[in-house]
Amino acid sequence: MQLPTKTILKMQARALTRSQSMKQELEAAAVFAPWQQQLSAAPQILVAMSGGLDSTALLHLLATAVPAERLCAVHVHHGLSANADCWQASVEDYCQSLGVRLHSAAVEVTATGEGVEAAARSARYQIFEELLQQGGLLMLGHHADDQVETLLYQLLRGSGARGLSGMPVQRPLGCGHLIRPLLWAGRDQLEVYARAQKLDWVEDESNTQDKFDRNYLRKHVVPAIAQRWPNYRQSLQLSAEHSTEADQLAEALALEDLAGLDLREERAGWSICIEPLLRLNDLRQRNIQRHWPTLYQLPRPNKKIIAEINSSVISVREDAEPLLEWQGMQWRRFQGRLYLLVCSGADFDSQQQYQWALDHQTADQVLPLADDSQIIAQEAVGDGLALAAGQSLTLSYRQGGERCKPVGRRHSSSLKKLFLEYGVEPWWRDRTPLLYVDKTLVAVADYWVCEGWQAQPGEPGKKIFWRHNSL
Repeated sequence: MQLPTKTILKMQARALTRSQSMKQELEAAAVFAPWQQQLSAAPQILVAMSGGLDSTALLHLLATAVPAERLCAVHVHHGLSANADCWQASVEDYCQSLGVRLHSAAVEVTATGEGVEAAARSARYQIFEELLQQGGLLMLGHHADDQVETLLYQLLRGSGARGLSGMPVQRPLGCGHLIRPLLWAGRDQLEVYARAQKLDWVEDESNTQDKFDRNYLRKHVVPAIAQRWPNYRQSLQLSAEHSTEADQLAEALALEDLAGLDLREERAGWSICIEPLLRLNDLRQRNIQRHWPTLYQLPRPNKKIIAEINSSVISVREDAEPLLEWQGMQWRRFQGRLYLLVCSGADFDSQQQYQWALDHQTADQVLPLADDSQIIAQEAVGDGLALAAGQSLTLSYRQGGERCKPVGRRHSSSLKKLFLEYGVEPWWRDRTPLLYVDKTLVAVADYWVCEGWQAQPGEPGKKIFWRHNSL
């Protein structure tokens, strides 16, 4: 059973106040009380293990509350420090002393527009997601001072309610769940515990460099705040809780508004109707655009991107073919609808051809395509393509001048005209797989089968589906 986040926060706030007033050392039973049932039932318990104070204390606490054989520490070697090999060796020795398994992974960190720290975090979390099993737990050692730095950093970046909610105590991650059980405790408490247990840990030399924003906050800003406002941790955490509630309220309103916009699943994405969207006030329109991608665990667009969606996609003339790309997503407009698409980024070659020999004894057959989509042939009766034994398909793309006659039509038409009639979105028309037997066009993706090639009632057929792996 998973406790509500608000309940956990209250339990942790009481624990923080009590332990600070009594100078009480951390106790495993109190630390993990909110997650006792989850820890008992979890098929897998991972612990992010950098070798620093936070993760060292967390792993030690866990090893006193959970049998060591049920734990697995995960160390990510970023290769960013000359001491990275020494850190890994230290982690290996520590885990061995506790009898805890260790999984080490080396990653290559490529700096992006958001900097090296963000790139390293992204690489680290990718490893975590790959390792997490269904229902598994990942425990992280973030503490109350980390939360303070996060909140101040987000405030100075101009973040909204989501950013000012800080790091969540728990959230889904991959197939499992991420938990930060020490988020209520200060770094000083962790250090008291580690010294009392005679634990050794490594110090990242980059933590002393003021060029990193978080280090500057830690060394210069937070001490000044602490001197003036001794209860700053609790106050900032309270603000984070208010921001969380505000964000949850905005999300609930976005879901309510989306229900009136004819939200529809599309090929490689989703779409909503623009006309009722524009009848809402500007604030609610922006709220929808901010929360819509998060329904599918996609990044939340910022204020600048939302403004660009409005000016460059929604507000353009009806016959335009606008496109806005950001972080693997695309926004497009077609026939009065706004499309949100997920893009794989794979190259597309319109000259590519595929030979596909279908096995009539296999129920479902899949042909992967170079653009990260796939064609699926599913066994059917009285539906789909009727192919003779031994007949194979050739798959290619539109080159111009193709004609065919969909089932039920009296005359053949150009592919260009048929795409218009069938309402095929412009961005798919040149990428639509065309299926041939010899040189005869027999089907156009899963849009239609051509006359003379359809399976008759009671006759075996192959029903075609065109799917996109981006979803």
